[in-house]
Amino acid sequence: MEFSPFSPQQLRALNWWCPGSPDADRDAVICDGAVRSGKTLCLGISFVAWACGCFCGCSFALCGKTIRSLKRNLVTTLLPALTESGFSCKFKVGENLLEIGYGKNRNRFYLFGGKDEGSAALIQGVTLAGAFFDEVALMPRSFVEQALARCSVEGSKFWFNCNPESPGHWFYREWIRKAEEKNALYLHFTMEDNPSLSRAVRRRYRGLYSGAFYERFVLGKWVAAEGLVYPFMTDAMLCDVPQGGFEEYAVSCDYGTVNPCSAGLWGRRGGTWYRVDEYYYDSRRTGAQRTDEEHYAALEALCAGKTVSCVAVDPSAASFLETIRRHGKFRVRKAGNTVVDGIRQTAVALRGGKIRICRCCADTVREFSLYRWDGGRADDAPVKENDHAMDDIRYFVTTVLRPSEGIFAVALPRGKG
Repeated sequence: MEFSPFSPQQLRALNWWCPGSPDADRDAVICDGAVRSGKTLCLGISFVAWACGCFCGCSFALCGKTIRSLKRNLVTTLLPALTESGFSCKFKVGENLLEIGYGKNRNRFYLFGGKDEGSAALIQGVTLAGAFFDEVALMPRSFVEQALARCSVEGSKFWFNCNPESPGHWFYREWIRKAEEKNALYLHFTMEDNPSLSRAVRRRYRGLYSGAFYERFVLGKWVAAEGLVYPFMTDAMLCDVPQGGFEEYAVSCDYGTVNPCSAGLWGRRGGTWYRVDEYYYDSRRTGAQRTDEEHYAALEALCAGKTVSCVAVDPSAASFLETIRRHGKFRVRKAGNTVVDGIRQTAVALRGGKIRICRCCADTVREFSLYRWDGGRADDAPVKENDHAMDDIRYFVTTVLRPSEGIFAVALPRGKG
């Protein structure tokens, strides 16, 4: 594994705890800022080096939104870096436990996922000498505070990293704005703080985001989301249905009875999925509600003559999901439903050309021009109007375009773990 020379900001994140450092008496470090700015790996190396340099036989927590995302974002790059630096590493996958040693010191690093309020119970009872939080802004406050409460060993410290969210977010209010009060070192990162990123790569990332997501993920600012959710979706971003066939078809659906029911037919050609047709039924507009069976008949009509690999459906639509399963014609999946992260993924997919919207999808085009952030809320949330095609597109992106990872593997050099 090759390293570029570390930037001054990365070196400060790596060495802040070392004896002789002006920051050595701090109890925590907080690194926020732009995506791909080199926060995660250097902070992970710093955390393990501190733990193995100052403790032996102790337990530590590595925390992410989920254990799967923690493995993907941190562990897969951290373990090779550590083994090449002389650390011994053993990963007990079934126990979500890393045993890491350096010299005579050896410690245990437990992996925890903090995805919801119930996650706090997972970390109760353990005694920790330190905790690392990867993407802490995505974790509930109850989980983070429970993990901090477990750090009762003398000399324990905390490591945090995240990309910015809304300025009303609890972590921004309670930790970043109160960093001095918490005796925490606050370091803000930009893409320029990562020497391994070329100008071309930085330019590509700047082109993927717009609006609040650009200010957060490129400029690294904690700003409120306001205005249109997808302000870049002008007529120039639309296309006609490509001529010829497609390699694969899929459907995404936001189910509704009183509210509109929206379904999109997607066709894949090469590396791009095109929304080539839609079914959009608004009972308020027509004055008559439809049953599950009537919506299912419309789904079959939308897919007529095509082999559909998957139908991704609103996970709360239990009766409609069961209707589709009962007919046995389509493979149906509950869609991923993380709203703000799904919107971000959708914006990246649209700007990156991974998905295209065809002009014939009139209700989808209409909703793009109306779908707005709710400026009256402290947290990020879109207005619950004109959002049905928007929701089904988000379901497509999170469930079909970017399905959940199912396998995780790590290879370590023979004799090093």
